[in-house]
Amino acid sequence: MERALTFLTLDLQSNFWLELAERGLDLSAVEQLKGGRSNCVFRLGCSVLKVYDPNGLNPLFCNDPDREATVLRELSGTDLAPRLREVGTTQGFHWILYDHIHGVSWKSGTSKVAELLARVHEKSVRVDLVSGPNGSAELVCQSLNILQRCSDQQALQSLKPAGSVDPTCDVTLLHGDPVPGNILVSEKHMQLIDWQCPVIGDPAEDLAIFLSPAMQFLYRGEVLTAKEEMEFLDAYPGKKRVARYMDLRPWYHWRMAVYCHWRSQRGDPKDNHAMGLEIQKLKSLTA
Repeated sequence: MERALTFLTLDLQSNFWLELAERGLDLSAVEQLKGGRSNCVFRLGCSVLKVYDPNGLNPLFCNDPDREATVLRELSGTDLAPRLREVGTTQGFHWILYDHIHGVSWKSGTSKVAELLARVHEKSVRVDLVSGPNGSAELVCQSLNILQRCSDQQALQSLKPAGSVDPTCDVTLLHGDPVPGNILVSEKHMQLIDWQCPVIGDPAEDLAIFLSPAMQFLYRGEVLTAKEEMEFLDAYPGKKRVARYMDLRPWYHWRMAVYCHWRSQRGDPKDNHAMGLEIQKLKSLTA
C-alpha cells in the first residue's frame, strides 16, 4: 500500500478546509485515504473528496479533473464508476466529490477484470475526449517524448522495438489507468475509480496497462503469473482486440520501461525495479 500523499495536509483549520465547510461539506469525520500516487484523497462519511495535485504533470498518465468529472457524469447510473456529487476549486486546488464505494483494491481474479474492461470498451459516450496513442508509431513518439526527459537514455533507446503495427479504426472509451489500485471489488461487483486520464483510443491500451508487470508490482506487490495473464486474455470477449494487443506488446512494454525510468529518476527506487520487470518481459518476447 502506498503512503498517503501530503501536498495537502489534514488541517481542518486551514483555509482550504474552512472554505469547504462554508460550502456545506460535512467535515465531522474526515479520513485521509492511502494508495494514490498522484493526488490526495479523503473520505468524508459516505463520500470521497479527491484533491488534484496542482503540480501533478505526468507524461503518460494525465491528471485532468475536467476529464474525470466529464466521464463520471457520462457514466452516471452505471455500475462502472462512482456517482459524481460535486466539483469545485478551493484555494487553488481542483477537487471532485463522489460516492464512496465499499470495497477493496483488486488482488485476484483476472477474468473478472477482463469482463469489466470489456464493458467499458462497449460503452458509447456522447462527450468529446482526446485521442489516445494508436499504432506503434504513436507509441514510439510518446515513449521518446518521455525518454527525452531522462538522463541515461542510451540503454532504453537501444531496446526500441523494430517493425510497425498500423493504427486501428476500432477506438472506444478507455479508462486509461486500470491498475489494481483503481479497481475496487465489493460483494456485488467491481468498479473503476480514478478516471482522470480517459481517452478515446485503442482498447489494447487498457489491456496493456492492466497486464503491465510494473503496474502489477507497484500496486499489488507482485506480477501476474502466466496463468493469470492467460485467464485474462481468454476472458476478454474481443478476440481481435486481444490479437492486436499481442502484436503491440513490445511497444507497450518498452513504453512502460521508459516511463518507470522517468519516475525512478524522481526518487522512488521501486520504479527502478518496475523498469527492470518491463525490460525482462520485453526481452522475453524476442528470446
